[in-house]
This record gives sequence, C-alpha cells and structure tokens, in this order.
Amino acid sequence: TAPARPDRPGAKVRAELGATGRPLLITVASLDPHRGHELLLDAARAWRTAEPVPLVVVAGEGPLRPALQRRIEDEGLPVRLIGRRDDVAELLAAADLALLPGSWEARSVLAQEALHARVPLVAARTGGIAELVGAAAELVPHGDAEAFGAAVLRLLADPERRRELRESGALQAATWPTEDETVAQVLSVYDELTQPRPLGQRFVT
Repeated sequence: TAPARPDRPGAKVRAELGATGRPLLITVASLDPHRGHELLLDAARAWRTAEPVPLVVVAGEGPLRPALQRRIEDEGLPVRLIGRRDDVAELLAAADLALLPGSWEARSVLAQEALHARVPLVAARTGGIAELVGAAAELVPHGDAEAFGAAVLRLLADPERRRELRESGALQAATWPTEDETVAQVLSVYDELTQPRPLGQRFVT
C-alpha cells in the first residue's frame, strides 16, 4: 500500500486530515445527485478490510451531505466530508490517489488537476473522461462500485503502476490546450460563424 512518509510534500495536510500512516484518497465535487458519491460509499466498504485502511476525503458541499454523513456513520466507512475548500491544489498534492466516481463534464476539472499534479486517477468511464485522460488513468465501468473499489485497492498495492500513471498523466496533460489557446480557438470559431456570407451562400427563406 501507500503509507505516508513524514518528509513527503503534504505531510502537514495529511496529518490534519487524519491520514498519517495510511493512504489518502481525494475527490472534489459538489454533493449533488449524479456525482457518484453513493457509488463511492459503496466502494469504500471494500476498503475497510485493507491494511492500512485508506482514508477517503471528499471536498465539496451540497444537499446530499446529511444522507451521506448518515451512511458513513451507520456503516463505519473510512470517509470524511470536509465541505467546500479553497486549498484543492494542496489536498491533491498530499493525496496518493484522486477519485472521480461520476462526472458528466466534457472536461472534468478534477481529472485535469490530478494529472497536472501527477496524482494517479481512478475514474468512472463517463462523459468525455476517456477522451480527456486517454490511457493515463484507471477507468472503470460507470455505476460499478465493485470494480471501482477493486481498482483502488489494486492501484494502492502496485507502486510501479502508480509511477507509470504519474508519468503518463503528466505527458497527457501536456497535450491539452492551455486556457489561452482554448479561448483563441473559441474566438476563431465565433469569428468564422459571424463573418458575412457571400450573397450566393446566403440561405433563401
């Protein structure tokens, strides 16, 4: 598994979260339906028997928080809800894995941040995630809690695979357009669409 080292970056963050000497798994998303948090809690059941037990930290706020907290307490799940945070970069830097149990965003912000930060990512195959990350993440079928949980345990037990994902993640992130390039592309398309057409190409109504 991936125990914390006292000298590693983010050791203070890990200590504050209660993840000293155990793997730290991070996910960042609003606590809304369809974000995959219920699936994450289902998967976390399998992690209770790991040694050491990984800690799952969920940064985000939303209407599902009371129901999720009840499940965590009732089932004794190794999960902490820490609310909305403004130090996501520091949380990711301290993490052993990033988790994306469900997202229909075309370009998941968490996936991008994880790969940029060289943090191995386990994600459900939803939306545009496969196209975004390529082979630089562990992708599992959407809605399959057992597969998601198994992928996490497998990755925690395989330091070589985590190293490969850190390297491939950084390479994949380098292929993405920068924010300025994306804006330039959008403006270029907008200019093309708004240019007056020659008379012969105008639609006749």
